[in-house]
Amino acid sequence: MAEAKQTLLKVSGLKVAYGGIQAVKGVNFEVREGELVSLIGANGAGKTTTMKAITGLQPIAAGEVSYLGESIKGKGAWDLAKKGLVMVPEGRGTFTRMTIIENLQMGAYNRNDGEIQADMDKVFGLFPRLKERAKQLAGTMSGGEQQMLAMGRALMARPKVLLLDEPSMGLSPIMVDKIFEVVNDIHQQGVTILLVEQNASRALQLANRGYVMESGEVTMDGEGQALLNDPKVRAAYLGE
Repeated sequence: MAEAKQTLLKVSGLKVAYGGIQAVKGVNFEVREGELVSLIGANGAGKTTTMKAITGLQPIAAGEVSYLGESIKGKGAWDLAKKGLVMVPEGRGTFTRMTIIENLQMGAYNRNDGEIQADMDKVFGLFPRLKERAKQLAGTMSGGEQQMLAMGRALMARPKVLLLDEPSMGLSPIMVDKIFEVVNDIHQQGVTILLVEQNASRALQLANRGYVMESGEVTMDGEGQALLNDPKVRAAYLGE
């Protein structure tokens, strides 16, 4: 019998409101060690709000978020990054007036070990284009290149759990292929990932498990392949 994997991130009864509007309505899910878990749903389902609440960027109205067995409710994104819970936000959030190298160095800001350069070399191995343009200002790069940089910067923090919020949004089909290829590579290297993504087909193809959000609630969950083959999911999100 396989040993049960440790739950690294657990969300219980999470509620988030904007003014009088409840955007997230009692969501429950968990991410276990070594998994890639996809959270899918249409635009406005509450996926990004959920990610912001987990990382302290949006106040929680009710419920609990625990990481490594401890409550992180009310903790800031900076403190959580120190503990290995690192998010690549929707919209990338690169430092546009800094170079690629400087952006990557910012990802390692909390670290004082001797392996930062080795990790930067690993990032350049994943994203050769970043190495080619290492001294270029981030703001002069394409959207896809900035997405690579945002992911590379997050990896420099050595995440225990990597949160990816809509990494393929607004990218060309070729760049979407590249981003999902790298997400899979990162997962295969042992990084635990929570992936929020509108591209349900690609997200579920990679996922060990998935959750479907609709109007601020989780309405379905299961193994990635099972959800991918589910007629309701295919009709709602895959255009069938």
